[in-house]
Amino acid sequence: MKARNIIILIAAVIIVDQVLKFYIKLHYFAGEEHNLLGNWFRLHFVENEGMAWGWKFGGGIGKIALTLFRLVAVIWGSFLLKDFIQKKYHKGFIICAALIYAGALGNLIDSMFYGLIFDNSDIFTQNVAKLTSFGKGYASFLHGRVVDMLYFPLIDTTYPSWFPFWGGDRFEFFQPVFNVADASISFGVITLLIFQNKFFKKHPETIASAEENTVATESSASTN
Repeated sequence: MKARNIIILIAAVIIVDQVLKFYIKLHYFAGEEHNLLGNWFRLHFVENEGMAWGWKFGGGIGKIALTLFRLVAVIWGSFLLKDFIQKKYHKGFIICAALIYAGALGNLIDSMFYGLIFDNSDIFTQNVAKLTSFGKGYASFLHGRVVDMLYFPLIDTTYPSWFPFWGGDRFEFFQPVFNVADASISFGVITLLIFQNKFFKKHPETIASAEENTVATESSASTN
């Protein structure tokens, strides 16, 4: 797998992710929603201060810790990807690792810089955010909010009245609002889990070489 191809893949994910986020930030107010394909595919603008898929982690201190963790993970991931390519890991494994890396970097950009370059978008006043002078935005460095917009409520119904505990409550699938970076991370992780045996399977020549080394070592030991 050539490094150039991996760089192109990562750049493509980040560009699509950031272009869509910029479009949503500059055209939607927080909470605004529009149907694209019936009721089951919508653009719904939300911002979160936590992890992927809108999960949160420990308030303001947790936000800084999470952003710094992402930064360290992305830096470390750069060296890992280079190592995977140089050691000629399975092509599918490298692609999955690149997708996870690209997703992490995409959300890291939001956390690091969006608070510095955008003003606030408020659900109550329904104002659409605008680009501001660098450092004059709604938050300081590392405190930016991650932009989510992809919403797929495939099933929207209520539990029957006889259903235990949740009878009469609303049931919605799929509820989380996410972004391209989240999807990239999830696709990479799920594909790794499904095809891990194939990705990490040793080639016959590698196994044969290992067996030859073992036999040679045993012969040398018996001779001594």
